[in-house]
Parts: sequence; structure tokens; C-alpha cells
Amino acid sequence: MTALLNFGLPKGSLEDPTIKLFGRAGFSISKSSRSYKPCWDDSDLDGRFVRAQEMSRYVEDGFFDCGLTGRDWVEENASDVEIVSDLIYSRASNRISKWVLAVPEQSEIHSVADLEGKSIATELVGVTQKYLSKHGVKAEVEFSWGATEVKVPELVDAIVDLTETGGSLRANKLRIVDVLLETNTVLIANKKSWGDAQKRSKIENISLMLQAALHADTKVGSKVKY
Repeated sequence: MTALLNFGLPKGSLEDPTIKLFGRAGFSISKSSRSYKPCWDDSDLDGRFVRAQEMSRYVEDGFFDCGLTGRDWVEENASDVEIVSDLIYSRASNRISKWVLAVPEQSEIHSVADLEGKSIATELVGVTQKYLSKHGVKAEVEFSWGATEVKVPELVDAIVDLTETGGSLRANKLRIVDVLLETNTVLIANKKSWGDAQKRSKIENISLMLQAALHADTKVGSKVKY
């Protein structure tokens, strides 16, 4: 029997939090350490783990009916997908993250205008280039994979990096100049799949259960004896 939905799950830092979230929502997902194919306890669901950075492309192209990724990667990839719901959770906390422009504490860069002719390292190249264009600033933007914060000031003048608390930036003696984008995990769907009544109903049900699980995390129960 063919599963109703091909579901994309994020590989990497969101992998374990996602599995735990689905568990709290009533969906059991198991996997082996070397496999990209999860095992579901719901016969309507199939899929695999892929990097969140690539997820929106796979959903847009129809390889997945739906999947979990960040709003940042939907925007970075300019993906034409349906954003079903916001699911605010991450590896470290249940809060919205921010892509920020950061420079060394002693840098003479204090605004986006000061980036003219400078160099910037980031994983979010497309969004950064749009940000500079919006402000009429020309600067070199290079792709960076990994610990971007260690590249200033020796390799680049500034970075655009993702942060939740700002702790890593402070630890590396960096200060925030501006916020480019706020982001959180989102459930997205392929436009054709979203137009299928049966698939849409299943996607909406999963969305509701995941949101309920996150909402329950913010509640504290108490038992009162009368």
C-alpha cells in the first residue's frame, strides 16, 4: 500500500527535537543511526531526512508532499510552497531565531552603509545580497559553511549569522549591527499536494497535533484536592 504523504524531516540539529515533537503529538518515528529513512507508526506517512537548507526545494518540486524547514530557507531558496503553520522550536529552545549582521566589537562598521566595499561571510547568501541591494550598498558576500563567527576580522569584515540568544557572538567578541531576518520552523506543503483534499486534510491534522504538542509545553498542570 502506497503511503498518502511523503514527508520530509529535517536532518541535522533539528532531527532529534523533531522526532521528540512528533512523539508528543502522537506519532512515533524511529530510525537507525546510518539511515535517512524513518519508520513511522502511521501507514499514511513515508519520507526521509534531508537537510533543512534543501527541504523547500524538494517540496516545491514535489519530491515531498510536505516537510519541515525554516522560514529563512524558504526565503533563501525563493521556493513557491504553501506555508501551513509556524512551529516555534529548535535545538536549544522554543523561541524565534534571528539572522543578524555582526562585526568585531572594535569595528568601525556601525550601520549597513559602512559595509560599502567590505566583505561578508554567511550561509544565507541570497537574503544578504537582497538586504544590501535594498540599502544601496555594494559589498562582497561569500558563502560560509560552519563556524562563521571565527572568520572576522582576519578573513572578512562582517558576518551574517543565525543566533537565538547571542551567546556565541558575545563569546567571540562580536556585536550586532542589524537584524536581517527573523525565522522559525515552518510546516510547508507542495502546492499540488495542498490542492488534493485528502492530502490537505492529513497535513492539516498533523499541523494541528504538532501545534498542540508545542502549546502543551508552555502549560503547567496542577492537581487541587478539595
